[in-house]
Amino acid sequence: MATHILVTAANLVAVTYSQATTVLLPADLATVAQRIKDDQNVTRPVVPGAFCQEGLLVVPNRGRLKIYPGDVVATDANGCVILVSAYSIATGGAWTYT
Repeated sequence: MATHILVTAANLVAVTYSQATTVLLPADLATVAQRIKDDQNVTRPVVPGAFCQEGLLVVPNRGRLKIYPGDVVATDANGCVILVSAYSIATGGAWTYT
């Protein structure tokens, strides 16, 4: 097994997590939540409640993650979840976030 470099040419839909609804608007949270799909089911259904204001992220068929303020949650075009820690975003270099 060898390591690889993961690069995407696609734009990801992302939000920075905050429990404050004045920072992370419910509509923005819902936009990401509605994009999270079950990639193990051939019909690729949306997973209700996969991302909530209380800081829980459900990655279908993989489990639950606790999201902390400043973490970035994104989805790709297929509805797969990408989580980047606040630390990684803050230190820059690897991620461009606009």
